[in-house]
Amino acid sequence: MCVETIGDAYMVASGLPKKNGHRHTAEICTMALNDMHAIKHFTMRHRPNEQIQLRIGIHTGSVVAGVVGLKMPRYCLFGDTVNTASRMESSGLALRIHLSETTAALLQQLGGFTIEPRGNVQVKGKGDMQTFWLVGMDGFYKSLPDISMAASRDEHEFK
Repeated sequence: MCVETIGDAYMVASGLPKKNGHRHTAEICTMALNDMHAIKHFTMRHRPNEQIQLRIGIHTGSVVAGVVGLKMPRYCLFGDTVNTASRMESSGLALRIHLSETTAALLQQLGGFTIEPRGNVQVKGKGDMQTFWLVGMDGFYKSLPDISMAASRDEHEFK
């Protein structure tokens, strides 16, 4: 897996630098469910009564990867897949895992994941996209955050 920070966000990619077939989709979605479980039980010392408002967006596709920089070289990812994953996050909702149609189709093919249709969403730079929520996985018995604790849509900071 590859992790890159972009401002206050993290981008995680699977299948890099070694390809792993369609396992990358299952790996990322399993990690997303585990992240949601972890934030449910995380308490901020300075705001103990507030729930962290994690938003996750996932898209599947090819990327271009390369090392950028001379003084502080970084492994970076580029391409439409990166942009679409970012848009899935920014057009998603707090305490939810937002999936593109491509990712949802691969999960259905792999089996074992529970997804719900979100419907068409206007995605900046992409137009209308059919999207889905990831809500569970066979054998995943960890608790997830209560969606009623999510920030309202008005409280989201969309990029």
